[in-house]
Amino acid sequence: MKTIILYATKHGAAAEIARRIAIHIDGAVVHDLKKPAPDLAEYDCVIVGASVYVGMFRKEAKAFLSQNADVLCKKKLGLFASGLSPAEEQPVFANNVPKEVLQSAKTAVFLGGIFDPKKAGFAERFIMKVAAKQSEYTDTIDDGKIEQFVKAVRV
Repeated sequence: MKTIILYATKHGAAAEIARRIAIHIDGAVVHDLKKPAPDLAEYDCVIVGASVYVGMFRKEAKAFLSQNADVLCKKKLGLFASGLSPAEEQPVFANNVPKEVLQSAKTAVFLGGIFDPKKAGFAERFIMKVAAKQSEYTDTIDDGKIEQFVKAVRV
């Protein structure tokens, strides 16, 4: 089964998750949505992930999901989000993924995130410090959840 993992990221957490997913899938192709997407007809399984900021997917992921909804609904599909607020999981997917795409996905989950103050701008660091009480490097990417995610998608 040919698999492609597409991601949209701002600071690299979604890309890191995509790479960790690919470790569990022989021959998986990892692709940044900032570049034109390859022909999905070549793939049996499609995984799409995006970093989430203030409840919103990266614009590249939102556009890709909307523009390719018909094709995605016919594939084995998995969706993941990268962020530090998994409590918002259901509303985030409902507000960012076309309904028919979300319903056809085998799974849609948060897989953790990374906050790296060295990569964040002043405003991001300020918001994280005030709102989330977070000012140091944090990595909450969950490799166990990644393994469960891969199994759920590939069933």
